Amino acid sequence: MSGQNIVSALDLAQAAPPSVSTQCRDYQRMADTLTWISAHFEEQPTLADIASRAGASPYHFQRLFSRWVGLSPKKYVQHLTLERAKASLDASQSVLASTFAAGLSSPGRLHDLFVNIEAVTPGEYKRGGAGLVIRHGIHDSPFGPCLLMHTPRGICALAFVDESDNGRTLASMSARWPNAELLADPGPGAELAARVFAPRDKDGDPLSVLLHGTPFQIQVWGALLRIPRGTVTSYQALASYIGKPNASRAVGTANGANPISYLIPCHRVIRKSGSLGGYRWGLGRKLAMLSQELN
Repeated sequence: MSGQNIVSALDLAQAAPPSVSTQCRDYQRMADTLTWISAHFEEQPTLADIASRAGASPYHFQRLFSRWVGLSPKKYVQHLTLERAKASLDASQSVLASTFAAGLSSPGRLHDLFVNIEAVTPGEYKRGGAGLVIRHGIHDSPFGPCLLMHTPRGICALAFVDESDNGRTLASMSARWPNAELLADPGPGAELAARVFAPRDKDGDPLSVLLHGTPFQIQVWGALLRIPRGTVTSYQALASYIGKPNASRAVGTANGANPISYLIPCHRVIRKSGSLGGYRWGLGRKLAMLSQELN
């Protein structure tokens, strides 16, 4: 039985939401803990075991864990099973089938209603960002520090960075824009970053994103925006939704190449078996995102 599974949380945390900076500081401890539990849940570790590994007292760790995941460590361990993961996946499919069938006319609070997509033209794609100014900076987020890159036309990259990054993520994300002018200017991006991770208001202005990718990648990334918060789907189902049922492997590749993490929710795609599959920004981060959403 795989330990890399995700579950629906059962009880909502009641404490007032912490600040983004506090969540950013707590993120790594939670990501490490969720990853460890996923690998050892069949051993039924106790609260004391988990808290000790996280370097915290059971009392304080229980509060931190419940705030992040929405249920206690004990309940999380009890329900972290392949069957529960598959149940979450199965339950999501009817919601997603209706969502994709209805498209943008759906009355639900679809994720894609909060994001305006603009794809570069074929000519712009070929020029690799020539004449474009891209500002970038590192900002706090609930899931650790993130690199935000943006242009006057919208966000063009959102990636997570770790302490040992040393500029590698910036180099990777800017590679698709080899001829653009890059400016280290975190100030203007701070408000954008706050809006990305804040609860979205249906009456608020949508965020704009500028996507640089192949037509197939753009199609997959657009489909990801139709996956509502609190649901998950599989690579195979996503391939079927876009009319290419035999392209699940290509869909997985495009999913992994998504340049705007979290906002374009590639973390909501898991394997048909119920296991998490991969995630460009780390399994612990994917677990943390889904644990907060599926409660």
